[in-house]
Amino acid sequence: MTPTRRHDSTLWETELDTGDPTRVSDPTRVSDLLREAISLLTAAEVPTPETDALTLLAHAWGIDRTALSRKRLFDDPVPTDTRNEFARLCERRRARVPLQHLTGIAHFRHLELRVGPGVFVPRPETELIVGAALAELTGRGRTGRPFVIDLCSGSGAITLALATEFEGVDVLGVERESAALDWARENLGLTRLGDSSVEFLQADATTITASRPELIGHADVVVTNPPYVPDDAVPRDREVADHDPAAALYGGESGLEVPALIVVEAESLLRPGGLLLMEHGEEQGERVRELMESTASLRQAATHPDYTGRDRFTLARRQAP
Repeated sequence: MTPTRRHDSTLWETELDTGDPTRVSDPTRVSDLLREAISLLTAAEVPTPETDALTLLAHAWGIDRTALSRKRLFDDPVPTDTRNEFARLCERRRARVPLQHLTGIAHFRHLELRVGPGVFVPRPETELIVGAALAELTGRGRTGRPFVIDLCSGSGAITLALATEFEGVDVLGVERESAALDWARENLGLTRLGDSSVEFLQADATTITASRPELIGHADVVVTNPPYVPDDAVPRDREVADHDPAAALYGGESGLEVPALIVVEAESLLRPGGLLLMEHGEEQGERVRELMESTASLRQAATHPDYTGRDRFTLARRQAP
């Protein structure tokens, strides 16, 4: 396909080579709009051009992907205002604005979270640490309501997933950055908690025990996805480097200075027998285990892989005195 595009218009004007001499191109219909968008995003090296084009067209049209599939099957015409909005969104995606910023939604486990500038977009691999935390809550041998602390809670993804997937848990999300906290509280307002409870607290995860000493020794689980990228290791993906907040990415010179401080805080927050779960980079598992085992009471440190088999999170249990 060789499209010609008039860049001074928000609505593409294209001449498309469809590869079928019997087919007349019509850039107002679903198939040709998608074909042009996929070509545009592919040229911009967007990792998933077809998925993104479908998502953006459904969003511009105000319909879900199932409805769009039907319209694609019958190659329906697309309203002018939808075409204009779709073109605008695709141009921004071509500039590597995150897809989730354009739609305003990030999918995380069963949740649809509101996200945008100022908050880290949750990643699929983080879903695994939620699964491990849920397994701990399910298998714990204590009565009463469990208490979980989520340090560096960001959009509230981990906090809200735990609260909605385990009936009757109290979860405290701790986040320092005001913009991220605003997104978390918005997501809380849109989430049905059932018998669980959630509170979001603005505080520094590395000094939380100083500001809230009443929390010391009370958590059954502490879970955290802290900043762990080394300060000089700029992420390759422009969506991350240009749009995820630096406070959620960079963890110090080695990447583990901030996580090391959080390990110390987590040890104080956990009750004897409680579990710490920390996400980290694929090359940091051994060092994180060493950080945990170097504390006075965290033991049995073990690292677990993500969907690709790379080290992704480490857990350790606080031993009884």
